[in-house]
Amino acid sequence: MSYEKVLQAGKIVIGTKQTIRALKEGKAAEVIVAEDADLPIIEKVMAAANEANVPITKVDSMKKLGKACKIQVGAAAVAILR
Repeated sequence: MSYEKVLQAGKIVIGTKQTIRALKEGKAAEVIVAEDADLPIIEKVMAAANEANVPITKVDSMKKLGKACKIQVGAAAVAILR
C-alpha cells in the first residue's frame, strides 16, 4: 500500500502547498492524496500532478497518511521526491 511507500521514501514533502511547489519545480516523482480531504484542495494537487505527468496514488485517510509521514496531524497530500 502507499502508506509503506511514504515510510520507505527517502525524501518527501508534506502538505498541499509544498506538494504543488514540488510538482511545479519538477522535483516530485509521485503524489499521494487522501480521499477524505476536501475535494477542492486535492483537485488542485491532482491538476498540478496531471500537468507535470506525475503519477497520483489515492489513499483512504488523511490521518493515516499523516501518521505515515511521522506527523501528529492528517496530511491531504504528500509528494515523494526524485
